[in-house]
Amino acid sequence: MTANFTDAISAYRSAARTALGIPATETADAAAPKPGQSFAALVKGTVQDAVQANKKAEQMSMKALTGQADLREVVTAVANAEVTLETVVAIRDKVVGAYNEILKMPM
Repeated sequence: MTANFTDAISAYRSAARTALGIPATETADAAAPKPGQSFAALVKGTVQDAVQANKKAEQMSMKALTGQADLREVVTAVANAEVTLETVVAIRDKVVGAYNEILKMPM
């Protein structure tokens, strides 16, 4: 079974949207790469999802401080933001590693 990069990004994006509570119908439409979509647009969308996850975690933390949120909701939001950030960092590391390998190729 071979998976390509866009499938992995779509899976991560779908997981992030599910964690943020976005309905499945929106998840399927937004997570699927569009025909002709550039790599830059795909990465930009993934980074925007990561930023959204972090914003949600911050909002839940602020609500917890004022007593408006359940501790379970806060922990879930922070854990989702952490997983999203770790995913973005892992993808970044792979891209930088691939770039370094390209630089090492003889001309």
